[in-house]
Amino acid sequence: MYQIGVIMGSDSDYQVMEEALEVLRQFDVSFDVIISSAQRTLERTVKWVKGFETQGGKLIIAAAGLAAHLPGVVAGATILPVIGVPMSSGALEGIDALYSIVQMPPGIPVATVGIGAARNAALLAVQILTIQDRDLSLKVKNYRAQMLKDIEAKDEALQKQLSDVS
Repeated sequence: MYQIGVIMGSDSDYQVMEEALEVLRQFDVSFDVIISSAQRTLERTVKWVKGFETQGGKLIIAAAGLAAHLPGVVAGATILPVIGVPMSSGALEGIDALYSIVQMPPGIPVATVGIGAARNAALLAVQILTIQDRDLSLKVKNYRAQMLKDIEAKDEALQKQLSDVS
């Protein structure tokens, strides 16, 4: 059983979404990945969503550009939480996708991260899973603690560099 489903509207989204997959691997969260379009392969998309839900999946990350219908179609086909990742593409460079995902109609919410923010989508998904997983919660806490150490080390190096110049 996969915990997270990752669906992309196009293979061109994979390069960005690979960051999400790296995060899921880092936290040992199982995932399934598929390319399926909201418009061109609607029945296939809905079948995958329904199957993922039936098999015990917990959450879906959906990436799409341009009109970005995919996250909304996915959310409309399941009661699982859906996180939308707007992709930078086309003349508006992802602004259209961001607006499309964030402006869902009442009753069918889609959590939305920034344009191309696949890493944050995966981190949000992992954090949602921590509600029922103590081990995963500890991993996230350790991840956050390491981020703090990394920033402190960078600041220390900067302060040393600045004092050497003075």
